[in-house]
Amino acid sequence: MRKPRREPGSRAPRPTEGATCAGPGESCFPSDGPLMCALEQERRFRLPPKPPPSLQPVLRGGQRLEAALSCPRFLRHPRQHLIRSLAEARPEELTPHVMVLLAQHLARHRLREPQLLEAIAHFLVVQEMQLSSKVVQKLVLPFGRLNYLPLEQQFMPCLERILAREAGVAPLATVNILMSLCQLRCLPFRALHFVFSPGFINHISGTPHALIVRRYLSLLDAAVELELPGYRGPRLPRRQQVPIFPQPLITDRARCKYSHKDIVAEGLRQLLGEEKYRQDLTVPPGYCTDFLLCVSSSGAVLPVRTQDPFLPYPPRSCPQGQAASQPTTHDPAQRVVLMLRERWHFCRDGRVLLGSRALRERHLGLMGYQLLPLPFEELESQRGLPQLKSYLRQKLQALGLRWGPEGG
Repeated sequence: MRKPRREPGSRAPRPTEGATCAGPGESCFPSDGPLMCALEQERRFRLPPKPPPSLQPVLRGGQRLEAALSCPRFLRHPRQHLIRSLAEARPEELTPHVMVLLAQHLARHRLREPQLLEAIAHFLVVQEMQLSSKVVQKLVLPFGRLNYLPLEQQFMPCLERILAREAGVAPLATVNILMSLCQLRCLPFRALHFVFSPGFINHISGTPHALIVRRYLSLLDAAVELELPGYRGPRLPRRQQVPIFPQPLITDRARCKYSHKDIVAEGLRQLLGEEKYRQDLTVPPGYCTDFLLCVSSSGAVLPVRTQDPFLPYPPRSCPQGQAASQPTTHDPAQRVVLMLRERWHFCRDGRVLLGSRALRERHLGLMGYQLLPLPFEELESQRGLPQLKSYLRQKLQALGLRWGPEGG
């Protein structure tokens, strides 16, 4: 049978008025018609009802804090998200596991949040008798790394009691706790007596972590030499000492492609000449310097090959038992250390140096090296090598340094 022809100018039949047929899969019947209402009732009858929001599992207290630590919003809104979760947790829900997670996140992401750090310090004090030194070392880690001494008055007395109780049980944990306190300039004498004792040193000599413990003990011995004039106890024997940081730190090596070291080195090469600076030189007792210059008493930059680049260690003005607050040297040549202060050398707020960086600069200064910091904000503002050379020239001239034909 043939289809009837449409007359010219006539229109095609349309769906029922009021129906919706906007696209594939949509009904051509009225949405409020009896057929659609019947189908909707049938669908509701056959499908199980959705549980109301109040019946869904709710995270509380420590669970919420633990979930917050792994939340994608953590890095964008760490303060609001974590502080709210911490405030809503009941004291009994804040377990060592949860607080260790919090401490590790703050340290890893360089988040210097006082309210969160104070909460960790308070937890440590309240739970003192239930915590082992292996847990305490993890809770204390962010304080040294973030260069933050808590306001909690019992923080140091609590740690001294834990060290006295557990020092012989976990040697590596003990030394890790002391490393964090060293960055805060809060070393307890009693614990130093213990870790420098022949019995402790002999005990760790045969362990798998002997080298790292000796490296930490060497740093603690340097801190005693430079910063603790009142200490009269045992020291690390010379034969047991090893270089503290014999090469650039792991974070610097991992971020070398973002570092300003190469362009600063090229600027110094063009400005001074290759023979008048040393790069990545490790000076006793084992601190790696970015750039080191030898300078005469008149301010002339000298060829490094003609000078001993190392200052004596221990400083000659620092006899046993006397702090090196004003080190002097009989060597007429000064040593100037250019210190790169990269963005990742600071806490995330960009204003406070990380504890390890502050410790290195403090010790180099106490040993008699003149420090010339190069902050990342200033380095990042230099557009190209010519601007950087001009910047370095101004920095060196501000110290009274001279070079070239007129400088010797």
